[in-house]
Amino acid sequence: MKKFEPRPGFVVQAFRFALDPNVTQEQRLRSHCGAARAAYNWAVSWVMASWWQRKAEASYGIDEEELTPWRPWSLLALRKVFNEVKKTDPRFAGWWEENSKEAYSTGLANAAAAFDNYAKSKRGQREGRRVGMPRRKSKRTAGLACRFTTGAIRVEPDRRHVTLPRLGTVRTHESTRKLQRRIGNGTARVLSATVRFERGRWFVSFQVEIQRAADRVPAFPDVVAGVDLGVKCLAVIADSQGGVRFVPNPGHYDSALKHLKRLSRRVSRRQGPDRRAGQKPSRRWAIANAERNRVHHRVANLRADGLHKLTTAITGEYGTVVVEDLNVAGMLRNRRLARRVADAGFAEIRRQTAYKTGWTGGTHVVADRWYPSSKTCSNCRVVKAKLPLHVRVFRCDACDLVIDRDENAARNLAALATAVTTGTGVAGDPGVQTPKPRGADHKTRTTTRSRKATGGRAGGATLPHQRQKETRDRHQDTETQPALR
Repeated sequence: MKKFEPRPGFVVQAFRFALDPNVTQEQRLRSHCGAARAAYNWAVSWVMASWWQRKAEASYGIDEEELTPWRPWSLLALRKVFNEVKKTDPRFAGWWEENSKEAYSTGLANAAAAFDNYAKSKRGQREGRRVGMPRRKSKRTAGLACRFTTGAIRVEPDRRHVTLPRLGTVRTHESTRKLQRRIGNGTARVLSATVRFERGRWFVSFQVEIQRAADRVPAFPDVVAGVDLGVKCLAVIADSQGGVRFVPNPGHYDSALKHLKRLSRRVSRRQGPDRRAGQKPSRRWAIANAERNRVHHRVANLRADGLHKLTTAITGEYGTVVVEDLNVAGMLRNRRLARRVADAGFAEIRRQTAYKTGWTGGTHVVADRWYPSSKTCSNCRVVKAKLPLHVRVFRCDACDLVIDRDENAARNLAALATAVTTGTGVAGDPGVQTPKPRGADHKTRTTTRSRKATGGRAGGATLPHQRQKETRDRHQDTETQPALR
């Protein structure tokens, strides 16, 4: 399906509000989310049935031309088949009319995306970790979510209610004035709405095409800021004018760790659920578990609020922001640093600075993962051969510079963006190679797994040979889908 492109001068932004549904509305919300999960499971089973059938037939020696045809997984094909099946299949016939059609479209769209990601990953066309075959979602562990793209989706003028298809008017826990004001003056248009249950309550997120104010530019558009992320100091910000600012790490999880340990001990002493023995949790266990979850939710909310305030302040002040391409997944494998790295949220800081610089008209620069920002002297540009992590003070052997390790890295990142934009011939210029002793620009260990298909997987060692048919179905899906309104 063709990706939606906002109009010139507009951006796509999400506005999220907590909901306070009554008992009936909460039952309908859970029914819609369950319908999305049921449609997803049906699509996965329907497509995979032909894969396993072909594998079984091939083991019997049947020729390729006589095997069961591949079933397409494009959204258009899944919708067409599901609309016929839901009226006769006993799994849907008795209750499918109780929910909006958008609930089933959510599950089918997720299934189509899952198969598409699997196909691209198997062909080597998708970056990141390998994506396995789609699997059915369990009722106990699957997240509750449903997306609405058509129907009555609006924010009420009283700024305390929202209207969703088949759910009616639902009260919000907080005021919706920020979005309703923009809709009223014509600078925002709602594209879709997604309801989700997480952290113990229901939320609605509106995807909005919004016009950003033309006067919202960084306070210092010509200043470059290098942001070095760390555990001790969450961020060290050094600008091209010589200013340095240290942002301490609030450590929300560490602050609540003592309380969480006490609550976890209380939960472990109660009679919890046990599926193998058919044991149901006691009432005292449910109360203790809910109290522990509230602490986890508070930590997550504090972390999200702090990161948003930090990234908003950075992008609203500097015209160019430079961050590092950190290997966060590799850091999380270090048992000594994993908890603190996860609590800091390095990847979230980079993600937020990327889209917020686009809102303010700034520039977002990502330094190469192997750029030695900590080993390079910010004064004379000499690169150290080794700098262990426990050494927190940088001492240059060439110019006798003594400086904090993180401050030195932040200054190098700021200089990197200046070099790229002005072409000074120093580290970071296009086409200029910076000396990196001991092969600092290469990995020291090969950890990439082979992408060869293993036996026993559905579909065999290669993807379905009818890729051209799948591509044709997707093109037809793109041509027949109406534009978002």
